[in-house]
Amino acid sequence: MSVYAKPPPTARTPEDPAGGTTVGISNLLAGFAAMADDIDLDTVLERVITASCDLVDARFGALGVIGADRTLGPFITVGMSEDEITRIGAHPQGLGVLGLLLTEPRPVRLHDLREHGLAVGFPENHPQMRSFLGVPIRIHGTVFGNLYLTEKKGGGDFTDTDEGLLVALAAAAGVAIENSRLFDDSTRRTRWLEGGLNAARELLEQTDHVRNDLELVAHHALHASHSDLSVVLRDFGHQRGLICEAAGGANAGTFVGRSGSHSALLDGLNAQSPPLLLTQEDINCLLPGAPPATISTALLTRLAGTGERQFLLFGRPAKSPPFSDVDHEMVRSFTSHVALSLELLRVHRQREQEAVFGDRDRIARDLHDLVIQRLFAAGLSIQSLRKYLPDAEALERIAAVTAELDATIRELRDTIYSLRSIPQGTQTFTSSVFALVATAFDGHDLQPVLQLSGPLDAAINPEWATHVRAILLEGVSNALRHAQARSITTTLQALPDRFELSITDDGSGFEQTLFRSGLANMRHRAELCGGTLSISSPLGTGTTVLLTVPLSS
Repeated sequence: MSVYAKPPPTARTPEDPAGGTTVGISNLLAGFAAMADDIDLDTVLERVITASCDLVDARFGALGVIGADRTLGPFITVGMSEDEITRIGAHPQGLGVLGLLLTEPRPVRLHDLREHGLAVGFPENHPQMRSFLGVPIRIHGTVFGNLYLTEKKGGGDFTDTDEGLLVALAAAAGVAIENSRLFDDSTRRTRWLEGGLNAARELLEQTDHVRNDLELVAHHALHASHSDLSVVLRDFGHQRGLICEAAGGANAGTFVGRSGSHSALLDGLNAQSPPLLLTQEDINCLLPGAPPATISTALLTRLAGTGERQFLLFGRPAKSPPFSDVDHEMVRSFTSHVALSLELLRVHRQREQEAVFGDRDRIARDLHDLVIQRLFAAGLSIQSLRKYLPDAEALERIAAVTAELDATIRELRDTIYSLRSIPQGTQTFTSSVFALVATAFDGHDLQPVLQLSGPLDAAINPEWATHVRAILLEGVSNALRHAQARSITTTLQALPDRFELSITDDGSGFEQTLFRSGLANMRHRAELCGGTLSISSPLGTGTTVLLTVPLSS
């Protein structure tokens, strides 16, 4: 909730001689109507303080919401311009006379608040104030916040009538605020539920052909939580630390692929644990190198059901509202929907993979039991014709055909061996890439930066995934060994028409003749994938390795 600044309330019709009762009641009813006119909590709080100033003819007014630590949190003011509020600086924390209502929540009326025993003076650039009226706002017996009114117009003091009217308005404000909070909680729950269901639908139906699975999760987590940042982290353990697999929101690109340190708080976080509210120190540990003041508070939860140690982080900056009890409650509902969908998707892909392996086994059996046997029999039959053909040229033709059949049989046997040697239940392509990069950087001071984009697991052809990993490992290893780089960034993205792998470093560059065999092997593997490999390495400006493979539509 932000700090609001409103212009001074307009002057009212002078009170009647009888003490202003008629005008006061009229303005009290107007205040009730204003508070009931909107259900949004921020708007209700704004209207409460505006109606309070109008009601008792105060020049300045403020509403301080009491935080969980029993200090003043959001502080809404009326009567000062935004420029004046900026010059004053930080809003009050509940010291001095303002704190009196925190320790003794009952109406306080003063002739000159500067002369009170608890007065601590005004900060620099703060307007001087004398007359004071403070009243607590209660909701079901609990103090929600306090109304502070100063500077009675005309220079006089606030009266008993003013105090009575403000107490009545505060009672009505408590009801309006509670209704608004209930509505806000209901809206939050609905948003969380819709976010989880939408994420599950898109994951299972695969309707988004631009984002990969975890990018979809981060996208929906961002909107469901009304956060500024959502991050999916994978924990590789104490030795290798964390890596950001996907992110959404403000400065998301600066987080994806970045590595963080393993934190002990991850070890105790399981699928049944409530989400953790992180401190700034925790955030800096999990997301090192984040732009200053990106997020100041965050929730962290375990993303179960993926077969990996993955975590979902929701972050908000200081200016945003803190995470509420409803947010803590609904995080688990959201992650349960997402985790179940990811598990169903994994099982579905595993079944598809098993079906492919089953087809391969059948093809291998057919090739071995039928095709090879028939080719072998055909070769024997052709060779038996030699005794009937004395012509030398015909004999040479028979020898050439039988040699070709023998070569074909050998190639079929190699194909059968390849089909049967592919292990079943292998990890996904993206999982293998993360493990490969983590292993390659193990023992080096550099932190890996790995960025994945698009539906890579669905787009990558299993038959050339091995070649892509080999090119990646060769390129990263060369950069680590020879580039003298300060950073190495590996990016894999599945675009609608092509797959791209790029490895970029800021090192010294090299002459390509120095590593001819390794580069030739990389280019050969690129050709086996049906793609092209380009290497740009001007001396002194770093190296970029780019693999591009067209994808069939």
